[in-house]
Amino acid sequence: MNYHIWTEGCQMNVADSQRVGSALEHLGYSQTENVELADVIVMNTCVVRQSAEDKATGRLTSLRPLKQKNPNLIINLMGCLVGVKGHDRLKKAFPFVDVFSPPSDPGPLISHLTQGEVRSFEDAETTRRFLAMDEELVLPVSEQGKLVSAYIPIVYGCSHACTYCIIPYKRGIERSRPVGDIISEVRSLASQGVVEITLLGQIVDRYGKDIVDGPNLAQLLKLTAEVPGIQRVRFLTSHPNYFGEELIDAIANTPKVMPHIELPIQAGDDKVLENMRRGYTQQNYRDIVAKIREKIPHCSIATDIIVGFPGETHEQFMQTYQVLEDLRLDVAHLARYSTRIGTVADRKMEDDVSDEDKRERFRILEDQQERIVAEINAKLLGQTVEVLFEEKVKGRWRGRTPTNKLVFVESDENLRGQIRAVQVTWTGPWSMQATLPAKAPATLIAQEIL
Repeated sequence: MNYHIWTEGCQMNVADSQRVGSALEHLGYSQTENVELADVIVMNTCVVRQSAEDKATGRLTSLRPLKQKNPNLIINLMGCLVGVKGHDRLKKAFPFVDVFSPPSDPGPLISHLTQGEVRSFEDAETTRRFLAMDEELVLPVSEQGKLVSAYIPIVYGCSHACTYCIIPYKRGIERSRPVGDIISEVRSLASQGVVEITLLGQIVDRYGKDIVDGPNLAQLLKLTAEVPGIQRVRFLTSHPNYFGEELIDAIANTPKVMPHIELPIQAGDDKVLENMRRGYTQQNYRDIVAKIREKIPHCSIATDIIVGFPGETHEQFMQTYQVLEDLRLDVAHLARYSTRIGTVADRKMEDDVSDEDKRERFRILEDQQERIVAEINAKLLGQTVEVLFEEKVKGRWRGRTPTNKLVFVESDENLRGQIRAVQVTWTGPWSMQATLPAKAPATLIAQEIL
């Protein structure tokens, strides 16, 4: 029996799909890349933007002929398109779908496949008995020994409710996973060859705030770094309101925690930030960046920006431009605002920025960031940096530096899963090229300079 999983969206969805795959592996299914050979098809969907929702519904519709050809085929629709508040509308629109699963919940599918023997994954004992999640997260045979880096959710849902965001309505309230389950999952992945772990949460630095006397993110990072076999630890995505000095110190003082931080600002104008219900000012954000750079001088920082939020004027947009110009961040994930039905912005704000203006503002920031990052990366030309290699792509090995910069190396060696020192020979805004020194040691030769 075979299964096929199609995943769209964020790293959390990637992790959710991995957990579904593990559940199916426990039941004796094997992964296939060929959708036509699958007995079970899982579609894990995203609706953060309209384009993602449209892509999901289009892909789902394309499965109808397969179902008509093979009535025994099981189709499972999962993720944010389903959400946590019911799916009657989807049942009517897609009657050929057999199972509807909320985000991060393999339960409905496993219940269907076991004819109800597993009724609900809300029961922790049932989860452990059928998935052995506290003992082993099983990777597909094709990934065992080959998967270098893996995502592990530590906080599900979100209770912050920014006015533009649909996630709280689709993924439910914030809830932290028990530390024991997380570390057990890390150990199981390490035993299968994974050397890098990325801890995930919609607001990852709120981990543990809903658990009395539980560890916080800083403490969890240290525990994760202590697991034998794990060489690198990352985390995302953070919120400026909760990014405190204890967390900064944990990154600075724990060598296996990588000096790369995802810290979205979303906008550079205080009024726009207030309308977004972000809870900080641009000066607050600048102060946090200054603290990070003071204690972790070589840290790279990534941010998220939304252009064209309701009411945003050109002058307010230029405040965002100026913040990025001043802070010179390593990555800026850009998005044009689009209304998501059910959000506060949808109910109470008019989407009054034209599509033309949104596209122009996006282009301006895109050009700005390309220039800034090209200048940052150019400082690495000729330097020796440490790279964890993940896979070979079009004849070149692809890997990342501690600061999450993408590096390509040509080599006949099998570099998968190795951390090697390389010399940078070319830099661009989005990636770099490097060579292996004649006698490259497996440890850092020169500190990465930014």
